[in-house]
Amino acid sequence: MTTPSPISRPVYPVPAPQPTPKRPRRRLLVGTVALLLVAACALAAVWWTKGEGDDPLAGRPRVTDTRAGLSYAVPEGWKHDAAKDKHLIDAFSSQMSRTSRGNSSGGATVLAGRAGQAVPRANLRRAAESAARSNAEFFFPDQPATLEESHATELDGRPAHTAVLRIRNDDDGAARLQMTLVTVDGTRTAFLLAVTTDASDTQNTADIRAVVADAAVD
Repeated sequence: MTTPSPISRPVYPVPAPQPTPKRPRRRLLVGTVALLLVAACALAAVWWTKGEGDDPLAGRPRVTDTRAGLSYAVPEGWKHDAAKDKHLIDAFSSQMSRTSRGNSSGGATVLAGRAGQAVPRANLRRAAESAARSNAEFFFPDQPATLEESHATELDGRPAHTAVLRIRNDDDGAARLQMTLVTVDGTRTAFLLAVTTDASDTQNTADIRAVVADAAVD
């Protein structure tokens, strides 16, 4: 077993204009513009409030991983223990996890780290898929893994790539492994690796996707 490679605006009725001096007409125009600006601000406030309410991780604690240069939220039901981060193998620098719940017997873990070398944007796909397979061999030795998904994405505006593997396990069904590799800058590439031992647990998968979508480069 080898160590994984880190790598419709409203219409208001307007009375017909009456013959008036130019000065009052200018005041009418200014008043109309002011009303439109107020309406626009109100709509913007509603949109902003709605956006905040739609964020499943709003207000959640965050893990700040200075070595990887990433921060990510801790969903409800997950736990991060900073003391345990110090005992991770060198490939990883932080982690959070969730134990089994309800009818699911599987758990889930998200780990972060810094790749051993910077990966050019053109090579992100190959590197992400390779790192996903390497980690699958590490966590699930001798278990067949199938690439289910591989797509370019962004993490906090930076180019990234996500590869997802499904790992068959004769005893426990199937596991799921997701590797997201991100180019932080020209000299640094980091990753978020998520492993779920029960691929049928859709809540864990949803949590992981939310964490990656919400992650930030620090």
